[in-house]
Amino acid sequence: MAKDKNRPHPTPDDLRHRFEELAARIGEKSRSAAGGPASAPPADDYWESLQDLFTRDVTADHFKDLVGRDSGDTLRFFTREIDFSALESKPWYERYPATAWKVFLAMAFRLSPARRVLFAAGVILLVVAWLKWVLTQTTVSVWAVWGLPAALLSATLLFVVLLVEMRDKLALKGDLEIARQIQFGLLPFAPFSRAGTSICVAMRPANTVGGDYFDIIELPDGRIALARGDVACKGIPAALLMALLQGSLRTLITAGFRGAELVRTLNDHLLANIPRNRLVTLFYAELDPATGALHYVNAGHNAPFVLRATGATRLAATGVALGVIGGSAYEERGDTLALGERLFLFTDGITEAFDPGDQEYGEPRLEGFLLGRHALRSPELIDAVRDDVLAFCGSVRPHDDMTMMVVER
Repeated sequence: MAKDKNRPHPTPDDLRHRFEELAARIGEKSRSAAGGPASAPPADDYWESLQDLFTRDVTADHFKDLVGRDSGDTLRFFTREIDFSALESKPWYERYPATAWKVFLAMAFRLSPARRVLFAAGVILLVVAWLKWVLTQTTVSVWAVWGLPAALLSATLLFVVLLVEMRDKLALKGDLEIARQIQFGLLPFAPFSRAGTSICVAMRPANTVGGDYFDIIELPDGRIALARGDVACKGIPAALLMALLQGSLRTLITAGFRGAELVRTLNDHLLANIPRNRLVTLFYAELDPATGALHYVNAGHNAPFVLRATGATRLAATGVALGVIGGSAYEERGDTLALGERLFLFTDGITEAFDPGDQEYGEPRLEGFLLGRHALRSPELIDAVRDDVLAFCGSVRPHDDMTMMVVER
């Protein structure tokens, strides 16, 4: 959809600062969840390794934090949405079991269905085992002290540790869900239509958030700027770079940059501001919706298909990917999207999807599928391609983000 032209756009420096803060926050939570960095134990001395296991970096403060702060934080995390006020009037023998039951349900329902079943079964079995031992224990013996109670105690200690770890992971997952909402809010998913030209788009991240980028920007002269990008990584790092790419591109467009000059300037900016081991592919085009005139620059991105009545043509790369070489030259080329024709843009998550036999979906298969489904409307075509790729993958989970955009006159 069209963006509010009066709303000020954040500068690239503003975006970088905000994204670095978010990355630092998530990185800190990840380190906390993992227990912080630790060097590997000696591999050739088992006794020394065993000593290190119980002594290295261990202090009394760590145990105080585990018993006090960590356990309290974990309890508050799992019970923050529970209303205990209705239980206050009940006698203790009703209040305590009801409280334990509510806490158990709150923990279980934070997990996925399969994990919830295993968690519930494990907790129930552990509780039943403790109850059985307490109710049947009538004599004190070596087995009574070191046998079953020791096993139950070890299982309980493992459960407590895993519960704290689960709290950390679920808290991090909550941050990722917020990041996903922010990312999806930055991208124009709503169908777009101007002067007989319609644009539909869909994205399926491989993880909670992804590095695929697309944008639809109305230019002052009535043309439409189309952008499709792909950051060469996945997850949180890719999402942060994607947002930096969007902010930088929009800022340069607002400053009056167009076409090849815009992509050259964007490349130099990204080269100075993203890690050296990262790159971004970008297809940028400016379309006149009334005439179908299309001017584009393809910086190393997958060549889009132009679906015509006579077949399909490709809009090949006109320069290298962004963030690789400073001062790179980018050529602007032209084409025309006639009435009834479509421009199909995609990322390599589509063509580089693999089946259980490690066979690639590939661009020939995609081209044949598109030509065989030319009668479908654009939204249905996108759904059909996605379903075909997922069916091709079968039991193999797609490892990369999948994004498609269809521009039709």
